[in-house]
Amino acid sequence: MARAILTLLIAFAAFGAEAQVRTLPDFTDLAERQGAAVVNISTTQAQSAQRNLPQFPNIDEDDPMFDFFRRFIPREPGTGPREFQSRSLGSGFVVSADGYILTNAHVVDNADEITVKLTDKREYKARVIGADKRTDIALVKIDANGLPVVRLGDPGKLRVGEWVVAIGSPFGFDNTVTAGIVSAKGRSLPQENFVPFIQTDVAINPGNSGGPLFNMKGEVVGINSQIYSRTGGFMGLSFAIPIDVAMEVQAQLRQHGRVSRGRIGVVIQEVSKELAESFGLPKPAGALVNAVEKGGPAEKAGVESGDIILKFDGKEVANSADLPRLVGNTRPASRVTVEVWRKGATREIVVTVGEIPADRVASRTPGRTRPTEQAANRLGFVVSDLTAEQKRDLKVGGGVLVEDVRPGARIDVRPGDVIAALTSRGQTTEVKSAEQFSKFISQAERNTTITLHVRRGENNLFVTVRIDSARG
Repeated sequence: MARAILTLLIAFAAFGAEAQVRTLPDFTDLAERQGAAVVNISTTQAQSAQRNLPQFPNIDEDDPMFDFFRRFIPREPGTGPREFQSRSLGSGFVVSADGYILTNAHVVDNADEITVKLTDKREYKARVIGADKRTDIALVKIDANGLPVVRLGDPGKLRVGEWVVAIGSPFGFDNTVTAGIVSAKGRSLPQENFVPFIQTDVAINPGNSGGPLFNMKGEVVGINSQIYSRTGGFMGLSFAIPIDVAMEVQAQLRQHGRVSRGRIGVVIQEVSKELAESFGLPKPAGALVNAVEKGGPAEKAGVESGDIILKFDGKEVANSADLPRLVGNTRPASRVTVEVWRKGATREIVVTVGEIPADRVASRTPGRTRPTEQAANRLGFVVSDLTAEQKRDLKVGGGVLVEDVRPGARIDVRPGDVIAALTSRGQTTEVKSAEQFSKFISQAERNTTITLHVRRGENNLFVTVRIDSARG
């Protein structure tokens, strides 16, 4: 009897193990069928560097060993700048058989030459049809036909916990397959107002950017774009741009070479539980209007500071991050109905949507020393004083202009940014000159965290850097 029971238990255990094995996902067919439509993208960009220490090119001037090498290692004759090629790697995927490829805008940003390599080892030079930095989407084209094409899925049908697969070129290793699950949907990231990111725990590393994220049907549901990391490598938090957002962008890029977005001219904030109670709102929802742009579309329509926007064009605004996406995806000049909560009741207002202007950046002053001939600060970029004309053009009273960002700089500033102020250890200092800014940065102690107040086009943002994680 005991033997019979033992045999039965063993059979049940074996059946359970077999059932468990059967439920584990199998990615082999997906990788085999879809891998051919994924490409490796490499770019080159001409850079200039000082020929001071060619034997030790990666030693910073702040490094204690720099002075030793300067004293005892002879320099190469000639100290002028020399040209070299900065190279970067990324991924992409074919969306039409005649050579249109989607990738990230940051993969091809400022590239002088773009090379696309297919899985069959064919290589093509590519040209950028258009790029949209606000969503980090770029469309490139190669002269080829009959290419394998990905199938597109519906990211709206993704469920948290569902298996997903990434294919790309991390660190240049072509057609690398990694898998994980959907961790969350509709994520909002700082300074990323137009993308409801798909969060996953799929292993994504440098070189995966621009590659596709597949569901288990072999359909592309997203474009791998960012990771959250304190080391520069994968830490379990990856973010992908939903493919429906990407395809809307690429359609405009293919037709117009740029993306047109709507705006209504309001400053908003999240509605907390306490705010909802104080405004008499049944539950926390919507976007609270802090300020209304004078003469903007919202003011002309009658939107007031203190209104809570609950719906835009019939779509619910569950939280404040939803509104920029809804407005941005609306065609300029469209008349839409906005439902607002005001004085304990809802009301509808018809707004004629305006258009977000192209980012304005200050042009370099004629005759000014080329930035490549100036030394970068310890954060890895070059700044200069703003001229009166630039201040007038950008509508700023002060600050310094970011002229150039050197390879290896680990801070999110771009040429054309204006740094208006900086905050360190609770103290905010207005930036009045390049000399003052550079002196502050050079004298900052290691392990100091500095927040730069940056004006980028029409937007204001905060960029934080820790001195020991930068070039210093």
